Amino acid sequence: MPKRDEQRGELKTVEITKALAALQPLYGKDNVEIVTLDGRRVRGTVRSMKTTQALTTPSVKIECANGEIIKIPFPSIAEITDYN
Repeated sequence: MPKRDEQRGELKTVEITKALAALQPLYGKDNVEIVTLDGRRVRGTVRSMKTTQALTTPSVKIECANGEIIKIPFPSIAEITDYN
């Protein structure tokens, strides 16, 4: 779930540069969970990060334990947790 700033009542989201900085050292590692703004939780291995493509939204791909690959755009990331 997105966290609310208790003083302002605003939703806190992860900025693209902060998301990239948090995800780069986790590339290829498993047991990473990403929570999206709509409350979805995706846990698995960081497989791909696209940040430099022109006219595209930066995103990360997570491979879940069942082999499913889920693409998450950076602007929809609310929280990143490394369980390693």
